[in-house]
Amino acid sequence: ARTHVLPALYPVTADGTPTLADKGYAGAGIGIKVPIKGTKPDTGTRSYNQVQAHLRAPAETANALLKGFKALKRVTLDPSAITKITATALVILNLNNNLP
Repeated sequence: ARTHVLPALYPVTADGTPTLADKGYAGAGIGIKVPIKGTKPDTGTRSYNQVQAHLRAPAETANALLKGFKALKRVTLDPSAITKITATALVILNLNNNLP
């Protein structure tokens, strides 16, 4: 991500569009919003981290669910094929989660 994704995000984040990331991307650059580290955060810091975690939760859940698909474990296809497989997997997951 640091090599390919972040350089593509910088022009967008420089225009004011925030991008949420986890603590591993601390220092990634302007506009990349990461949780604030610390062992005893104050109330404002805790609130900021909670809001950010809440906003990132749907994407984190999707990533965790997709890791369960064997077809995505060792993919050596071109990116467009991976995108189609991933989109199909998400549709299947959404259909399964919405059944009564």
